Amino acid sequence: MNKQIKLQDLGQKDYQDTWDYQEQLFKGVVDTKIKNRRANAGLKTQNHFLFVEHPHVYTLGKSGDMANLLVNEAQLKAKNATFYKVNRGGDITYHGPGQIVGYPILDLDNFFTDIHKYLRFLEEMIILTLAEYGIKSERSPGETGVWLDVGTPFARKICAMGVRASRWVTMHGFALNVNADLGYFDLMIPCGIRGKAVTSLNIELGKQEIDEADVKKKLLKHFSNLFEAEFITP
Repeated sequence: MNKQIKLQDLGQKDYQDTWDYQEQLFKGVVDTKIKNRRANAGLKTQNHFLFVEHPHVYTLGKSGDMANLLVNEAQLKAKNATFYKVNRGGDITYHGPGQIVGYPILDLDNFFTDIHKYLRFLEEMIILTLAEYGIKSERSPGETGVWLDVGTPFARKICAMGVRASRWVTMHGFALNVNADLGYFDLMIPCGIRGKAVTSLNIELGKQEIDEADVKKKLLKHFSNLFEAEFITP
């Protein structure tokens, strides 16, 4: 069992390039598991955690509905945005500047083999982080991610999530709006859920900009506590 997690902050990076890198790391972990099973090799599987900020991009999960993207290719180009169909769960989501995206690529055999618990831990990491800024957030029944004012007409989503897992190895992850341009959310039906708004941490705090490095430190602290893990830099 290996509870060390290799941490990398990729800065701003193209979505396709990051997806390809995720797939490379994911394949490396899965290949190690297959080798162990076939040859009883006893090799430790690696865990990874990527921070990244993407240029404007919309992604649609494998069970998503294209109708939830409200613009055509020409309109996307005019907004300097791109679009990808991806192999995660969930519907449509947006990534862009001012948003902290995290991709944990974990062998859950090193932690616990329970995808439901994994998603709840990701949500809890966000909830605990926002609490440090005085923001009360919570889960919304039947919907992944983290929300504010659940059960009221003012319900709004601050963090989207969508993951993929195979052989108990995870990829994709979460997107927390910190200093996000919420205008880009108007070009889609967020996560396919009508009538729900989206928000960002800076708006909730009434500030022009939040220190994203500070938010990342808090996220990592809560992640490591929840997963009883240790972050290392390669």
